[in-house]
Amino acid sequence: MLRDLLREHAPEEEQEEPEPYPGGLAEARQSAAEARRSLRGCAADLSAAEAAVREASDILVRHANSTRYEQVRTPARQQIRELPASALPEHAGKWADAFAPRLRVLTDELAQLERNRDSIVDRLRGLVESALATLRSAQRLSRLPEGLGEWSGQEFLRIRFEEPDQATLTERLGEVVDEATRAAVKKNSDLRRDGMSLLLRGVAAALTPKGVAVEILKPDAVLRAERVPVGQMGDVFSGGQLLTAAIALYCTMAALRSNDRGRDRHRHAGTLFLDNPIGRANATYLLELQRAVSHALGVQLLYTTGLFDTTALAEFPLVIRLRNDADLRAGLKYISVEEHLRPGLPQPVQAGEGEGEAVHSEITATRMYKRPAQSPA
Repeated sequence: MLRDLLREHAPEEEQEEPEPYPGGLAEARQSAAEARRSLRGCAADLSAAEAAVREASDILVRHANSTRYEQVRTPARQQIRELPASALPEHAGKWADAFAPRLRVLTDELAQLERNRDSIVDRLRGLVESALATLRSAQRLSRLPEGLGEWSGQEFLRIRFEEPDQATLTERLGEVVDEATRAAVKKNSDLRRDGMSLLLRGVAAALTPKGVAVEILKPDAVLRAERVPVGQMGDVFSGGQLLTAAIALYCTMAALRSNDRGRDRHRHAGTLFLDNPIGRANATYLLELQRAVSHALGVQLLYTTGLFDTTALAEFPLVIRLRNDADLRAGLKYISVEEHLRPGLPQPVQAGEGEGEAVHSEITATRMYKRPAQSPA
């Protein structure tokens, strides 16, 4: 009965002569029952072990056949793919010994790559946090001066977003870096991987899922504190209101740049030349608003126009009239000041008429504007 339970047993002629059981009949039956139970348990364990070996062999073959390793030309991979599954366990020990040094090298390289990834994510997190701080600074620097009705002291820009905690931000930026890395090894990938694109994707990931909401004050005649989302400006604002909002946004960005460079917000933040803005924004309240915002943010506005709109021109403390001059011989056109307020300026010295080099330029007109004295507070 025990011999019938064996999966493989020796032929009859190779079997040893059985010895008689030393105990009694009852003991022999009990011992045989225990042996059968143990044998059935061992047979079950053997079947489970063989199934585990077959499953491991299948996993190994699928792993070797993966498309990820098409470029791997090692002999071991070819053997794994070509040998029958039943023969794989025989070579497992040799392969394990051969792969052990390479496993240590790859483990060290992966650890180094992980450290480099953490360094990139940490650097990107610093840049993203700086960008979010820039958004908050833009809102703070867009505060308007007094004397503008309901707009007095209001922030022209309102930027709202929820900043994630450090752990969440690190996880999201890690996904951004991983996506850029995967795109680098893909063929025909159109994902840009320059620094600015990576930073913008990092900021977008940091503000996921709500994103950022930007609202802007709507310029109108009574200066009501009405805010409009920037995405609706084209539908709600008139041409003059759009231009005024654009000038205010530029002044905010110029003040932000000046602030980032360590300059005080009330110092000069640049000059903006405007090509005939009066053609679109000739309303007095729009011009007043443009000048008030630019003055508060330290930006000098220079308006140019060919329109003789006395109502609009009366808003400016200084107007310089220019005229077009044409050089008929050279075919060139020049813009020159129409009024010559300093006719007594020294004349240019022609070559050969005096000592020194010839003067090739001269001041043809000057005008000085003196700001009115500020009343003491």
